[in-house]
Amino acid sequence: MGIAYLCMQLRIHHNDMKKHLILLCVLAFSASLHVVAQSIRKQIESHPELSANNYLAYPAPSGKLTPAPSGYLPVYLSHYGRHGSRYLIHAQQYLRPIETLQRADSAGVLTNEGKDVLKKLRLMYTESYKRWGELTLLGAQQHQQIARRMYNRFPSVFRDSVWVDAKSTDVIRCILSMENELQELIRHNPRLRIRHDASAHDMYYMNQSDKKLSHQKDSSAVKNTIDEWAKRNIDTQPLMSRLFKDKEYVAKKVDASQLTFDLFSLASIVQNSEIRHSLSLYNLFTPDELYRLWQRSNAWWYLRYASAPQSGGNQPFSQRNLLRKIITDADSCLALPHPGATLRFGHDTMVMPLTCLLNLNNSDIRVSDIDSLALKGWSSTRIVPMAANIQFVFYKNPKRPKDDVLVKVLLNEEEVTLPLPKTSTPYYYKWSDFKKYYLAKLNAYRG
Repeated sequence: MGIAYLCMQLRIHHNDMKKHLILLCVLAFSASLHVVAQSIRKQIESHPELSANNYLAYPAPSGKLTPAPSGYLPVYLSHYGRHGSRYLIHAQQYLRPIETLQRADSAGVLTNEGKDVLKKLRLMYTESYKRWGELTLLGAQQHQQIARRMYNRFPSVFRDSVWVDAKSTDVIRCILSMENELQELIRHNPRLRIRHDASAHDMYYMNQSDKKLSHQKDSSAVKNTIDEWAKRNIDTQPLMSRLFKDKEYVAKKVDASQLTFDLFSLASIVQNSEIRHSLSLYNLFTPDELYRLWQRSNAWWYLRYASAPQSGGNQPFSQRNLLRKIITDADSCLALPHPGATLRFGHDTMVMPLTCLLNLNNSDIRVSDIDSLALKGWSSTRIVPMAANIQFVFYKNPKRPKDDVLVKVLLNEEEVTLPLPKTSTPYYYKWSDFKKYYLAKLNAYRG
């Protein structure tokens, strides 16, 4: 009896210990998620421009790359990139808030801060007049710098007189982004042979339109999720009181939500043009307001272009043609003695779903509660800033041509993980594993 009793007590103690360990692990994980969310919030507080999501001016990469395995050299580069910094796309995005503030000014209900904001908006409108959606000087410089780093990081890809095949969507800001990169590459190596094109012929993969997926991402479920979240989390009244003297006027004459979102967009876009040197609108918002507005925009991107259940869970497959094209082009080019590079220039609405389709850095998450996005570290800011790009860099061992071809993927010029079997060197994956995994994923999709 004594031994049996002792054994029972040990089992109870062991089970209690297991429960305590599980509880501690859960608490530690919850704490780590809280730290992630707090980190994003603190980053925005220190650097308000990070709240801009897809309006963030392209951040300089760290420059750190893991060396390739011994004997391997980069031989081919494939790429899809967003255009660089631009102005807002529609004149109305400038005019609507200007007209709202002008009417209030005429009625004598603008505060001094409101008058200052109106003055700044007029200057922004003048700078961007009839340049709606066009590439800015900074946008051109971003692509020159990306090309320069691409050339310096992977000189063996761009050696001698290899071909660089470049394609763009038929939107002028994308075409000019392409031309700026190509001109920079030519400056480094005048012997490069360049092919460049922008045609509706290639839009089936460069800017694919899928009616079913588009209908799902524009559904009432998506709109209601965003609207309900905003009603719970975004209080527009403090901002309105800073802009207007008369609450009754605001209640009757001002769409407070629309004006708030318009001013946030304008504050975000400033960093992308030369006017950034002379004015800012970020002092109009408190850090908490900026974080909440970032959350709303971040959720918008997740619901419309990632694997959100509210939009059907399959939005990343909008880029299935692009991923197939990347794979088939790579196989064709890798069969050549000197493959060169394939460059493609388009939009954030391609880069985001492609990132999730590839599940770069575990970006392909599925959550019903959009409040958990920040907790899980899912950030559209990190994926689709202006000039966002995905580079696929291919490596061969010239002394051992039968060895595996390796591929490394860079998101905004930073190394990322893939959901593939690991090799002995972090961030380098077998091309055969890449093709097997992603082709199976594409083949399994039933649209």
